[in-house]
Amino acid sequence: MSVVGFDVGNENCVIGVAKQRGIDVILNDESNRETPAVVSFGEKQRFIGSAGAASATMNPKSTISQVKRLIGRKYREPAVQKDLKLLPFATSEGPDGGILIHLQYMNEKQSFSSVQIMAMLFAHLKQIAEKNLETDVSDCVIGIPSYFTDLQRRAYLYAAEIAGLKPLRLMHDGTATALGYGIYKTDFSAGGPTNVVFVDVGHCDTQVVVASFEPGHMKILSHAFDSDLGGRDFDEVLFRHFAANFKEQYNIDVYSNARASKRLRAACEKLKKILSANPEAPLNIECLMDEKDVKGFIKREDFEKLSSDLLEKITIPCRKALHDSGLTSDRIHTLELVGSGSRIPAMGRILNSVFRKEPGRTINASECVARGCALQCAMLSPIFRVREYEVQDSFPFSIGFASVEGPVCTLSNGILFPKGHSFPSMKVLTLQRSSSFHLEAFYTNQNDLPPGVSDKISKSTIGPFHIPHSEKAKIKVKIQLNLHGIVTVESACLIKDQTSHSTSENNVDTHAENMEGDDTRKSKAVKRQDIPVSESVDGGMTLMELSQAQEKECQLAEQDIKVERTKDKKNTLEAYVYETRNKLLNTYRSFATDSEREGISSNLKQTEEWLYEDGDDESEHVYAEKLEDLKKMVDPVEHRYKEEEARAQATHNLLNSIVEHRMAAGSLPASEKETVINECYKAEQWFREKSHQQEALPRNADPVLWSSEIKRKTEAFEVMCKHVMRHKSSPQKTEDGSGSDHRSKRDDGIDID
Repeated sequence: MSVVGFDVGNENCVIGVAKQRGIDVILNDESNRETPAVVSFGEKQRFIGSAGAASATMNPKSTISQVKRLIGRKYREPAVQKDLKLLPFATSEGPDGGILIHLQYMNEKQSFSSVQIMAMLFAHLKQIAEKNLETDVSDCVIGIPSYFTDLQRRAYLYAAEIAGLKPLRLMHDGTATALGYGIYKTDFSAGGPTNVVFVDVGHCDTQVVVASFEPGHMKILSHAFDSDLGGRDFDEVLFRHFAANFKEQYNIDVYSNARASKRLRAACEKLKKILSANPEAPLNIECLMDEKDVKGFIKREDFEKLSSDLLEKITIPCRKALHDSGLTSDRIHTLELVGSGSRIPAMGRILNSVFRKEPGRTINASECVARGCALQCAMLSPIFRVREYEVQDSFPFSIGFASVEGPVCTLSNGILFPKGHSFPSMKVLTLQRSSSFHLEAFYTNQNDLPPGVSDKISKSTIGPFHIPHSEKAKIKVKIQLNLHGIVTVESACLIKDQTSHSTSENNVDTHAENMEGDDTRKSKAVKRQDIPVSESVDGGMTLMELSQAQEKECQLAEQDIKVERTKDKKNTLEAYVYETRNKLLNTYRSFATDSEREGISSNLKQTEEWLYEDGDDESEHVYAEKLEDLKKMVDPVEHRYKEEEARAQATHNLLNSIVEHRMAAGSLPASEKETVINECYKAEQWFREKSHQQEALPRNADPVLWSSEIKRKTEAFEVMCKHVMRHKSSPQKTEDGSGSDHRSKRDDGIDID
């Protein structure tokens, strides 16, 4: 089993893994700690991760990136439309209102949902982890932004299931960062909580978490975010600046060219990193478009002026998180700044103005989420022993339930799970109903959600059930806000109360907060009858859709493997041609006849020409056949070469054995000694005769003395000699036997690990 944490960012992914010595980050095939969150479709196969990023510039319209921004979102959301304008691939609205991505693959137009693309990314990360750990990977913890809605969380679970993963928890990025920070620190005061703010400026978003730490315990006090403010927005400031400059200076419009836009954005991102450590930086791109080389230059202070609005926006979620936590800046002990977009120097000054603290950078900015997720996975997994540490997270939204009769909770605004409520959490509603009814889950405060996101969550049908005389009966409904932050109607049951007291007419028993609290008040006269519950999620996947997506992913994976096998077979054939040609001129030269050399050389040349012309794009079977045909011609020559080496070794072994047995014969009685000496003489005579025959042949002829024949002769000779010498060695058997017994006893006392 394995213990893995995945941080799937908008731009890069990191895989954390728990090992006996602690938490580590897995390297990908390119020995990098970060893997690009990119899926690119070639003509016959997919390129995912680093290979996908390498294909992005050459094939932008079939390269999918920033899928994290699209998963679980509706096509018509204003924020989605804004993102899609920056992405080069074609999209449309799906039947469920979601996003369909269109591209060319296998010579036909194909469409994929954002869940399917995310599943491909998960499958690739799973593959990297399995290759590194040399074991199957299934259980994991996946980091998600705190602002993810119920549908986005479900979409992550769908994608993980398609990829063959089993998430033990979807964990908020900030909570994962705080866990990794808090569990290893030993200097927290025992006199009271230590309050720490974590500001995570990622590629596309900003998340702020206020956490309270005590020895052995961590509690999240508040989450705040800006889902549309991240490092890429600062890149975009530079992109617009230089795009305008190049329009004026070189008369080129990069907006009109997808490839040019991609290259300029990549250059601006590098420029931003240079400005984080230098007061000024140049920009040079060869053949950006219209065969024109472009040059630019910017100072850090000019960049900060261009980004002043963005820097000011950073303070909004910071102030909100501080307000929601109920703390003031003087009660904040530490401020930690993380995330790939946090390296801009001006950001530290802005945060200092809000929290009155100099931001610390003691945490690995890019790996903290993956490490925290891996740590949480170890805590949830039975195979690791982790010291007791309580993690209490808070939910960033308030959730209510309503039926056709109105809100089903007596709390204000129909809220069942208020904002900041700890989770997982289970609540029990007690309702009076006479027939099947519906419960709708919704976010009670639209302002807490990212802009344009619907407040609807899901709709559950409870029933059918039968009540005699159309009376209202007591229905208990268990509602869970689970470890992933997903709200579901867990179960419902009909309570047949045969006691004398009358039932309340209230819609909900607000005192029944959980199952245990409710069950303690049951008497023997109460009977329970389970009621079926069916759930409908707007934009969710059905079991059939999930099964079809899994089948499609298997087909795509098989095609990728098939193409890779074909490439390997082609490369093997090509390498064999070059290696054999070289050997034919050197090591194999004296072992081949003139006609063999001519025939092999001719076939090698024909194969090489075929590889670069008609055979450039053939099947695995064709390459295998070509290789087999070549080997049939080369094998006799190769066997002669190898046989000479093997024959020399076999000869050495035989002659050594003869010398050893002749020396050993000196200690034998006369009759046995004479027999052994005779056997040595016979073996020598046999070898001498055979050697003369072999030496008379040229090296390019098949041998008459084979190494296998010499080995058989050696074995027969040694068996005969041992048989003759058995009387001499028999007295040692007792000693050997007692030695064997001694070893057995010794071995019995050793535990083999």
